[in-house]
Amino acid sequence: MSILSILAAFGGGAFGAAVGGLPAFIMTGVVAIVGTAIALGTGVDVITGNVAFGPFFGPHVAFAGGVAAAAYAARKNNTLAGGNLGGGDVAVASPQGITNGSDILYSLNGTGDWSVLAVGGLFGILGLLINFLYSSVLSLPTDTVAMTVATCGLISRFAIGKSGLTGKYEGSEPRQHFAKGKELVYNIMIGLVVGLAVCYTGAILHEEVGISMEVLQGSYPAFVFAISAITLIFAQTGFTSPTTHHISITSGYAYVWSGSLVIGIITAIVASLLGDFFVKNVNSNVDSHVDPPACTICILSFIIFMAFK
Repeated sequence: MSILSILAAFGGGAFGAAVGGLPAFIMTGVVAIVGTAIALGTGVDVITGNVAFGPFFGPHVAFAGGVAAAAYAARKNNTLAGGNLGGGDVAVASPQGITNGSDILYSLNGTGDWSVLAVGGLFGILGLLINFLYSSVLSLPTDTVAMTVATCGLISRFAIGKSGLTGKYEGSEPRQHFAKGKELVYNIMIGLVVGLAVCYTGAILHEEVGISMEVLQGSYPAFVFAISAITLIFAQTGFTSPTTHHISITSGYAYVWSGSLVIGIITAIVASLLGDFFVKNVNSNVDSHVDPPACTICILSFIIFMAFK
């Protein structure tokens, strides 16, 4: 922790606000895939930790800054009047501008408001400090970046938003808290196919390519996380692409630390279902974004690290 890293975090958070939370997160994936690919090939990582997950593109900085700035911009402009509450894992960006504080697609550069960027910068610093607390001071056995993203989202919800932890449901039918029927089967299938791809590719890298499990433990979960993060460019451009980075990274963690393909695949299915649970219960009918994948990664990585690391 240094003055330089704090200043960089302010810039990273403000940058995340300017381009939008989800675009900033996609950039995290782009940089991370380069860094982790180099690390998998050489065993040396100089990019992933310092840039992709550092004070510039780190999700706890740039993404968290974009999330907080979106909530602030919507609150400031009173665009939530009339009960315009959206939700889901990824809200839909309006070409007319940000219409809801949970919209992480809209590039807040379009607001032309310096204070929006300042809020992003301040939350970038907050994210850096919270992650330092979790990782270096408390040494928590979990993915502290994900835990920080979840924490910053909750801070934004209670400090800036008005919808409370679980949102303001106004439907006439009972609120759905869990996936059922075809949706449940589909979520299981998504977890299964991602888990199969992640775990068996990891096994190929270890058994056929010869990359040591130690190197895989250091870089492989972040590598598959980066691939999933980049696929969100399709969601950003309006397609119904699934969100899978919480599935891929936790499945990767489970495989490289347990050495079991079965445990990795089961973890992927659990991650898919848990992510959907958080979408329905903390990120629907809301006016700010609390990230379901971050909540999922935080919980499952804690379980995996406690059990196998």
